[in-house]
Amino acid sequence: MSARQSLTLPPTFAAWFRRRGWQPHAHQLAMLHAAAERRHALLVAPTGGGKTLAGFLPSLIALDERPSKGLHTLYVSPLKALAADIARNLEMPIAEMGLGIRCETRTGDTSQARRARQRHAPPHILLTTPESLSLLLSFPEAPRMFATLDTVVVDELHALAPTKRGDLLALALSRLAALAPGHRRAGLSATVPDEDGHRRWLAPGADAASVALVRGAPGPEPEIAILDPAARIPWSGHMALHALPDVYRAIRAHKTTLVFVNTRAQAELVFQGLWRLNGDNLAIALHHGSLEKPQRLRVEAAMVAGKLRAIVCTSSLDLGIDWGDVDLVIQMGAPKGASRLVQRIGRANHRYDTPSKALLVPGNRFEFLECQAAVEAVHAKELDGDPLRAGGLDVLAQHIVATACGAPVDRGALYAEVASAGPYAALPRETFHRVFDFVATGGYALGAYERYRRLVQADDGRWTIASERLARQYRMNAGVIVDAPTLKVRMTNGRKLGSVEEYFAMGLVPGDTFLFAGRLLRFEGIRELELIASRAKGGVPKIPAFEGGRMPLTTHLAARVRGVLAAPRRWGGYPRPVREWLDAQRERSVLPGGDGLLVETFPRGEKKERRHFLVAYCFEGRNAHQTLGMLLTKRMERAGLHPLGFVATDYVIAIWSLEPAADVDALFDQDMLGDDLEAWMAESTMLKRCFRNVAVIAGLIDRRHPGQVKTGRQVTFNTDLIYDVLRRHEPGHILLQATRADAATGLVDLARLAAFLARITGRIRHVPLDRISPLALPVLLEIGREGVLGEGLDEILRREAELVAEAGLASLDGGG
Repeated sequence: MSARQSLTLPPTFAAWFRRRGWQPHAHQLAMLHAAAERRHALLVAPTGGGKTLAGFLPSLIALDERPSKGLHTLYVSPLKALAADIARNLEMPIAEMGLGIRCETRTGDTSQARRARQRHAPPHILLTTPESLSLLLSFPEAPRMFATLDTVVVDELHALAPTKRGDLLALALSRLAALAPGHRRAGLSATVPDEDGHRRWLAPGADAASVALVRGAPGPEPEIAILDPAARIPWSGHMALHALPDVYRAIRAHKTTLVFVNTRAQAELVFQGLWRLNGDNLAIALHHGSLEKPQRLRVEAAMVAGKLRAIVCTSSLDLGIDWGDVDLVIQMGAPKGASRLVQRIGRANHRYDTPSKALLVPGNRFEFLECQAAVEAVHAKELDGDPLRAGGLDVLAQHIVATACGAPVDRGALYAEVASAGPYAALPRETFHRVFDFVATGGYALGAYERYRRLVQADDGRWTIASERLARQYRMNAGVIVDAPTLKVRMTNGRKLGSVEEYFAMGLVPGDTFLFAGRLLRFEGIRELELIASRAKGGVPKIPAFEGGRMPLTTHLAARVRGVLAAPRRWGGYPRPVREWLDAQRERSVLPGGDGLLVETFPRGEKKERRHFLVAYCFEGRNAHQTLGMLLTKRMERAGLHPLGFVATDYVIAIWSLEPAADVDALFDQDMLGDDLEAWMAESTMLKRCFRNVAVIAGLIDRRHPGQVKTGRQVTFNTDLIYDVLRRHEPGHILLQATRADAATGLVDLARLAAFLARITGRIRHVPLDRISPLALPVLLEIGREGVLGEGLDEILRREAELVAEAGLASLDGGG
């Protein structure tokens, strides 16, 4: 950066940069240039590259040069913790330069008094979340509050845009465009796989050309290693607990370590395991979203102060927060995506000129291959992520209610406003009117009930909320994060620890022990909406399982895993058990190819107990495999093969039946996505599960009432009743349409499944075997672990050594 370029900063700011020994990065100056031209901008720059400062610098300069009253800049973050962290970091330059700028946060943790004051006397810079912004827009004060708005900064754009929270934010931005027509937008991210798609998402009217693309220079190559543990790499399982002694040694050798896990259950197990090994009494903490807020804040404060040697955490700490002294990131289990791995390892050495350092700890041998593929993708600068999609109709319904709470709504004008949001740019007018009619009247099947008639039309033709009670109900239930119903965990001494999901609690009986918040607890009972627990002295604990914790392998990374398997020349540096496992597969069967599909079939058991197994190496992720497994078993039933069950991992599907499969090509024909799919979806409980979430988001069911919270059973009972009524009397209802769309893009992963079936047509290789293959062994162990084989886990594990010996794999069971 030349001295001349640094002079583009005003003197006060240039002097502050010099005092800190900094020079502005080119992308920071480019963001200033875009602001001067009143252009929207998307900044894609590496972690530690000063993205946040680049987003705020134009606002700080503008407020210093032209002091104003009212709200100037709105910052939107996906995480409350990130908004609080950014506020702390903003206070430093504001104080050090003596700027007369007031900066505040507005999240679910903000006090009621401060929220009310902010609506009437907002700060210059307000840091918030999509949910809190939507709530602000629902108040009558919104036009006055946002009239002075100049800039909106959306941080971690990649984490919001493909989600329903992104839909909610896009609709809020469209409302802001009406209230503050001249405002400018800036998006920030380190990992954007689809730059033009994200520019369309950010732009008013989905006009990508109106958004300047600013790219930061790449930082140093990260230093990423895959652990070769002292213990053998397991055949199956995802927790990676076998490697905890190695992980503890790595923590001891570094100043501060973030230990990332993929699920909250895994966080509890890893934390407990590390504490059992912690002979040095190192300060190791636990952080995940189900813990009580005070505990999370204590951990975050201790981390900022440099008092912790390690923190075991979930995605609650994935994004943006600057921990400063972290010098190592450990990923327990496979990362499931290259972009996710980049985001996590960027937390180490959070500086532009210092390489991040990471250690990946695979949970099993397939996960080693996934870790290898992820490292190669990171070094190749290839990113992945969820694809952008059309906006959810349930989110639109909620937005219509919010808008009508704030002011009377002109139906036609609101359609134009909504269609200016990127995710809704292609929304047909007829679909919008169907959603609007549902909000106003409930539709044909529900219109007879007053509670579903939420809007009333005035004499001038405009619509408004039907009552102040409905406005209060909306504000109590707003948001699109539909968590599974939870119970607070309270100790017998009154201390609250956090929340566990209701279905887990219902499976406990007094005296059971379970792990939570890093403690071994004894279940005492349930009182109202609280689980009462005491300290346990021993026993085999249960682990709370949390819905939505396990993410499927991304399409991009799956292709790289197939590439790793298809290239034996690259195996030289792999741990010996992994190399010998893959070599044995080449000898006993064949390796999966890069583009086709390998299907192995083999018998197991004596004649009377014989089962026939079909193992397909699809590598399309757990969600797509679950759907494919259901459809394949349906076809096998019709073919008289008598399937008994299936299990799906991120890599493989295994189906077992009484009769062997012969015509494998016919089983995988693309026509299974027609009538077979429709029939399965209609009779499965999956659509009811999706409808529950859609109904809650759309406001059909209120989870919260003043002084009352519905249990999960109550919500499910109510939504199941409504689902059955709509299917019987109004099968074209807009919420049923929204439910099918959700299922296709979420649990079913229909687009990915369709692309897979098209790719393998004419490229299926069926290899009949007389015994299990080395590559199939891990999925057979998963079958036992899932408890679906009918013989019990003990029998499966007893047979493991026999299976290994039969396949000629005895040497693979050693260390390496």
